[in-house]
Amino acid sequence: MIRTRFAPSPTGFLHLGNIRSALFPWAFARHHGGVFILRIEDTDQERSTPEATQAIVDAMHWLGLDYDEGPFYQMQRLARYRDVAADLLARGLAYQCYTTPAELDALRAAQIARGEKPRYDGRWRPERAKEMTPPAGVAPVLRFRNPDAGAVRWADAVKGAIEIANAELDDLVIVRADGSPTYNFCVVVDDLDMRITHVIRGDDHVNNTPRQINIMRALDAEPPIYAHLPTVLTPDGEKLSKRHGARGVLQYRDDGYVAEALVNYLARLGWAHGDAEVFSAQQFIAWFDLAGLTASPGRFDPGKLEWLNHEHLRRMPAEAVADELAPFVERAGIDTTGGPPLSRVAELLKERSPTLVIMAEAAAYFYRPPAKGTATLAGRVDAAGREALRELVAEFEGLAWSREAILPALKAAAARHGLKPGQVMMPLRVAVAGTTATPAIDAVLELVGRDATRSRVEAALAA
Repeated sequence: MIRTRFAPSPTGFLHLGNIRSALFPWAFARHHGGVFILRIEDTDQERSTPEATQAIVDAMHWLGLDYDEGPFYQMQRLARYRDVAADLLARGLAYQCYTTPAELDALRAAQIARGEKPRYDGRWRPERAKEMTPPAGVAPVLRFRNPDAGAVRWADAVKGAIEIANAELDDLVIVRADGSPTYNFCVVVDDLDMRITHVIRGDDHVNNTPRQINIMRALDAEPPIYAHLPTVLTPDGEKLSKRHGARGVLQYRDDGYVAEALVNYLARLGWAHGDAEVFSAQQFIAWFDLAGLTASPGRFDPGKLEWLNHEHLRRMPAEAVADELAPFVERAGIDTTGGPPLSRVAELLKERSPTLVIMAEAAAYFYRPPAKGTATLAGRVDAAGREALRELVAEFEGLAWSREAILPALKAAAARHGLKPGQVMMPLRVAVAGTTATPAIDAVLELVGRDATRSRVEAALAA
């Protein structure tokens, strides 16, 4: 059975590049009827926080990236790592190293001065340390004994065949002097214990992969299939990161993007299915496979994301849009009591609003008069237009209040005064909504209601 995982470190907010490393293994597991696991890699206790952990869980929940097992926490598995490390030590596949940080710094400086690649020289390997006495007061680290000869080879599902000579790899520290296990060691033990079949992650981990494969083979296990995803770049071509303008995933939720649009957008950063641009999460799952992944970096385009969000809003049923819109309307301080159903407002506004924040702002005039000063008719209507508006206010009293009746009434009033329809409709928009940018005026008036329409127009005429 396919088993994939997302293994973030809770050391800060998740940005789009991070969460994409959850999206693809999630979709792969769902496509194949497999298992998707959430694992929190929290061994960096100085930087890990409960708030960051909760943000990971919340972001995945919002995006619908449901996991089947977990979350597992590495800090709760320390005993297991110690047991595996002890086994490697007992079998001669790991050894204690007493090289101090100062000695390592001196070693690196000398290697750099000679034009060599900085790396640990294996001085505490057992065969070299037979005559050496461990220094007093120095707690040793535990190093994995990397193979001396040969090469590490794997067929990366994205990058193709990769080969790294073992001579390029030094003996990796797997347990620090304080007894805490290191990242590359924990990952191997976790992936083996959790029976991970496919590791789908960012290509910043490519350099870790040969080290992890060697440790796996020392533990008599076959490595999983690796797929290293291309980097996500900013619009300026920098790697997307906290230092280069990346925003937390949940910020997009708060800015009025819908989850399915963000999933759709992230899926297109490094993967394609023909010419498909707008698709649902279920379509993505049905289509997804590793063969569609590209090795080329994807570039984040805020404009494209906003366009996609608008497309998803337009295609959603009005009731679903209203459910998404409701908290934004509440956050804007808009009381919908006594006003039109929010679903009907959403039906009108979703064609014009790229985000839920913008939609909520536009929804305000359906529930309350425009702000003082925005509904002024000065410079927008002449004497004939004012008279036409006055007649309409009176005519509205006995009019059947529906779009089918309102639009002919507006056109007829304009014609009676020798005006074009727009010369009546535009000042009417301003009087009722406080703006010239609204959906069809007959649809707006129908939802605003007869009484509110009359009172707003009367107030604008009197101002």
